[in-house]
Amino acid sequence: MAPEKTQPNWIAAASASFVLIWATGFIVARLSAPHVDPLTFLVIRFSIAGLLLLLLALAFKARWPGRTAASHAFIAGTLLHGGYLGACYWAVAHGLPAGIAALIAGLQPIFTALLAGRLLGERITLRHWLGLAVALGGVALVLAPKLDVSVVDGITPATILAMTLGALSMTLGSIYQKRYVTRIDLLAGTAWQYAGGFIVVLIGALATENFRFDATTDAWIALAWSVIVLSIGAILLLMLLIKHGDVSKVSALIFLVPGVAAVMAWLLFDETLTLIQILGMVVCAVGVLLVTRGRK
Repeated sequence: MAPEKTQPNWIAAASASFVLIWATGFIVARLSAPHVDPLTFLVIRFSIAGLLLLLLALAFKARWPGRTAASHAFIAGTLLHGGYLGACYWAVAHGLPAGIAALIAGLQPIFTALLAGRLLGERITLRHWLGLAVALGGVALVLAPKLDVSVVDGITPATILAMTLGALSMTLGSIYQKRYVTRIDLLAGTAWQYAGGFIVVLIGALATENFRFDATTDAWIALAWSVIVLSIGAILLLMLLIKHGDVSKVSALIFLVPGVAAVMAWLLFDETLTLIQILGMVVCAVGVLLVTRGRK
């Protein structure tokens, strides 16, 4: 059996940064929900982020992709940004409890492990499956105190299906990105991705929303953070990690997000943080370590 390669130190730093930044997405969603329609929020977010990345690509004289490469980046964006975030925001806006949404999103690394071996030829080991199972159990512990069984109105076949399809869209987008888009310049390719995501959420917003945006301070803060930190910082980190690592291992980082988000909500919104949740974070970390660590 061939030995696994050890990962460079910058991969660990980039992974930790990605988890911390990605977890703030739950905080932004909570902050923006009373002030702006969910798909409208994403329309504005994707358009501004795409324009900023375009300007950065021009400023740094990035190599612009040809028609075929740009099409691949566009398709990856429809899945990674439009499909995943659009479905997630829509489901939560229609009453799906955030804890349930996060638990369903936790299926994404499982979907990725199932498909990455077949479609990308990645080697999924027994240790990998064990780590995924342990991490999923940790997510359940983190979210258990937040799953209010009395809140059932938003738990409908439509919201559950939307969230599940969103997790599957993230999986397919990650695999498509790894297979077709990793050779494209990061800035130019991500700009094309946001063009794809923009089309998806724009169609959804035109069909279902009134483009409500009340322009309050909270709305502008949420938008600024989501554009600069999430849509540019976190996504560029994600693309970098996918380019330099197995997509099945990168996706396992998603398991750490609910625990980090729970700590942030405790600090910012005085939400509960129990011993069970802390134990769940430790279990998640052990599971992700099993999946992502390399052996000499």
